[in-house]
Amino acid sequence: MSYSFGYIAVVGKPNAGKSTLVNFLIKNKVAIVSPKAQTTRNNILGILTTENYQLVFIDTPGVHKSKNALDKFMNKNIRSAESGADVILYLIDSTKKFDDFEADYLKSLKENCDAKIIVVLNKIDSIKKENLLPLSQKLSNLGFDDILPLSAKTGENTSMLMDEILKNLPKSDTKNFVYDEDDYTDKSLKFMVSEIIREKALNYLNEEIPHGISVNVTKYEQKPTILIIEADIVCEKESHKSIIIGKKGSMIKQIGQSARMDIEALVSCKVMLKLFVKVKKDWRENINYLTEFGYKNEDV
Repeated sequence: MSYSFGYIAVVGKPNAGKSTLVNFLIKNKVAIVSPKAQTTRNNILGILTTENYQLVFIDTPGVHKSKNALDKFMNKNIRSAESGADVILYLIDSTKKFDDFEADYLKSLKENCDAKIIVVLNKIDSIKKENLLPLSQKLSNLGFDDILPLSAKTGENTSMLMDEILKNLPKSDTKNFVYDEDDYTDKSLKFMVSEIIREKALNYLNEEIPHGISVNVTKYEQKPTILIIEADIVCEKESHKSIIIGKKGSMIKQIGQSARMDIEALVSCKVMLKLFVKVKKDWRENINYLTEFGYKNEDV
């Protein structure tokens, strides 16, 4: 029997469906999903292990132009994932216009990365198949031969994608897996709790607020029959704080109730969750705050 192990970087613009695809492929929710741009900020590993292969999917932030220190942190994460990958899946939202920024990014990726690049045309469940032809032709003209249409939402053609990934990974006579067979992510429960809370805030709050919020878990204490969690939802403006709290606390209550249900499903026990809202002006530009909230890498 031969064995395969490899890192697969999942890259693309915001809302291309990267997290949805990773969650579908590994059959576990490791990355939060939201229609808001830049939902994913950290690189998150989704690990799929079978008897003869272990695939490590790296879910990355959306490709975008840097405007602040947080953006620089996210873009460095993308570059790190690309440089260490055996295969790069570049996801394109096939329902959106393919613009020059994306074409230039793909050309640069092809020129600077040694990894196998598979271009994935996602969201084909929301577009007529014949409308994919012009996009496929543009990508072919850029020099890409491996172009695969699929739907991360329904799973259509994901088995073909898995076959293509495995075809491009090295084979070995020994099982050189890096992670335990029961692992499905590299992130701690505390990190995943903070992401669940942020996901609920993203889904409930107004469009202009999500980019300026972070979640900092300040207490995570496991008791015999209950898990006690306290967390700060951090925003940049006093006006945002009042919106997050809502009239008579209605919004923060809604966020908390929804998050608690998902956290209880994750940790398989009763959870007591307390949420607070704090204002940290311009925290996305403050290296100390970025480090405190878990957004830290060199050169930011």
